[in-house]
Amino acid sequence: MEEKMSWAISDAVDYKGFPADRSKTGGWVPAALILGIEICERLSTMGIAVNLVTYLGGTMHLPSSTSANIVTDFMGTSFLLCLLGGFLADSFLGRYRTIAIFTLIQTLGTATLALSAKLPRLRPPPCLPDRPCEQADGLQMGILYLALYLVALGTGGLKSSVSGFGTDQFDDKDEKEKAQMAYFFNRFFLFISMGTLTAVTVLVYVQDEVGRSISYGACSVAMLIAILVFLSGTRRYRYKKCLGSPIVQIMQVVAASIKKRSLEVPYDVGCLYEDGPEGSRIHHTDQFQCLDKAAIVAEGDFMKDGHNSAPNPWKLCSLTRVEEVKMMIRLLPVWATTIIFWTTYAQMITFSVEQASTMERSIGTFQIPAGSLTVFFVAAIMITLAVYDRFIMPFWKKWKGKPGFSNLQRIAIGLVLSTLGMAAAAITERKRLSVAVSVGRTTTTLPVSVFLLIPQFFLVGSGEAFIYTGQLDFFITQSPKGMKTMSTGLFLTTLSLGFFVSSFLVSIVKKATGTDAGQGWLADNINYGRLDCFYGLLTLLSLVNFVAYLVCAAWCKPQNLKPTMQKEKIGNGSSMEEKV
Repeated sequence: MEEKMSWAISDAVDYKGFPADRSKTGGWVPAALILGIEICERLSTMGIAVNLVTYLGGTMHLPSSTSANIVTDFMGTSFLLCLLGGFLADSFLGRYRTIAIFTLIQTLGTATLALSAKLPRLRPPPCLPDRPCEQADGLQMGILYLALYLVALGTGGLKSSVSGFGTDQFDDKDEKEKAQMAYFFNRFFLFISMGTLTAVTVLVYVQDEVGRSISYGACSVAMLIAILVFLSGTRRYRYKKCLGSPIVQIMQVVAASIKKRSLEVPYDVGCLYEDGPEGSRIHHTDQFQCLDKAAIVAEGDFMKDGHNSAPNPWKLCSLTRVEEVKMMIRLLPVWATTIIFWTTYAQMITFSVEQASTMERSIGTFQIPAGSLTVFFVAAIMITLAVYDRFIMPFWKKWKGKPGFSNLQRIAIGLVLSTLGMAAAAITERKRLSVAVSVGRTTTTLPVSVFLLIPQFFLVGSGEAFIYTGQLDFFITQSPKGMKTMSTGLFLTTLSLGFFVSSFLVSIVKKATGTDAGQGWLADNINYGRLDCFYGLLTLLSLVNFVAYLVCAAWCKPQNLKPTMQKEKIGNGSSMEEKV
């Protein structure tokens, strides 16, 4: 019997619902099929986002600030919808079905965008010397928005489940597969970078030199192929059963603690309700003691079902469940102070691309597409990761005895680099504006090299390499095991809110400094604006945020999962002898 069970994965099933066979399911082959979906998702989303601002301004004839806000709102919504995707995956669909369904939705979105770019009726006529530019009308913008937000919906569903379903293919109770899982995270971020690199080079070039409809159509074809490849591994995947939404579990703890707000928390923590096995319990903490009231046993907390009784989860929660909610709350200060990084990141795919479109981009007879300047951003990420992996980690392990920087240290480094990146962007923009003033603001291509933008791309890109891996590590390792999908979604909402904060700042600055003639810091034509002042504002905000982060990081001490040393509780709330 023991030999028979050695091949079975205790918490996973195969496609028929039987215990998963270790030799026939999971491992690198199905994980690689899942990574293929991630490559195509990045290819489509970033291929649209990094060059969308030039399409909105050059083809749809929208002002620069409006174009920037459309891009940031699109990206923000994409990451915000990760919460919806995570909820559906945890509660109803499971990760496999969620990936399949939302991949189809994203494919539909890119196909709609290809039609929007192809059909003349769905875009305004070109500008002519004797005719003023016409902005896109309601129908044209409506079709464009439909396409963009179908892509955003697909992205949200995919990103919430792809990484989780990939790690499901490895058993964390097996030492060999646990080591493979660590490599999976590295490969996952590498594949994200590969997809982004292809998007900002090949796809952006096709968009500018061949046609956007062909580029977006290629994304649709790639997604369809990725779906077929993904479905081909159905028999090889390991599946985890839906355990219910963590959001509901959090609401139950909050509701139970509110109902018992008038009760006093007992001095002996052993008097609080606990029903889980001792090995899976979480050590009790003194923070947020008001939530401990949810674990106080009171009259009417149990529901009778024949001869058995079970606790009503909306009235009584286990102490471990309460501690899980506390762990999620402790993530929030770091969560809040990392949002500003993604606001600075948003400038790299909006205003920085607009800057590039006004600068000299020729190398011989070849002209670099403005959107392709983000290749330096992606290159910075990959170079930083390689240097960190090959040089910094071995050196840090030899010097400090630790395998690299902690997750909070990596986040701090990312925040510092992004602040320096915004300062560099402000300095570069002052130089660009001085050239625009000297040669004439109406000049289409200014005699200043686009390579002056490299420092801001490189600094913010290096910052992302540190902060993305640091955030992902922090939110996964410091969250309860049953809430890791939600914590991943919480991490991705920092990206979402960062883009929305960018849109909010652009709107506020536009209103505060703008004029009826379309001038101000964020003028319709950036040659007439003061984009350097806007970058300076972001530098100041990033500096203030970094100080706030240091305070939050000092308060937020990483919590390790430990079996509680309190008295074990049986189902009816009575205590047993204390176990050490």
